[in-house]
Amino acid sequence: MPKGYWVSVYRTISDPEKLAAYNKLAPPAVKAGGGRVLARGGRVVAHESGIAERTVLIEFDSFEQAVAAHESAAYQKALVALSDGVERDFRIVEGID
Repeated sequence: MPKGYWVSVYRTISDPEKLAAYNKLAPPAVKAGGGRVLARGGRVVAHESGIAERTVLIEFDSFEQAVAAHESAAYQKALVALSDGVERDFRIVEGID
């Protein structure tokens, strides 16, 4: 079964306090959903139209698990805390076998 991945690229961070509130709530929600953080906020080299900003990569055992974790009540609470504090490109992608 292919793994699932959350890929987040932060275009701008307009409210660091909202991001900090999100960062308190999101990790436990991700862990409870079976997610494992592979990359978070490290060095980025962007090419073409890419943005060299904060990037987060989280792995799940399946695409369905990744979708369910995003829809969970705990993660939705984290999103409310984040609200308009950032502009980011967030995707859930399916890996290959």
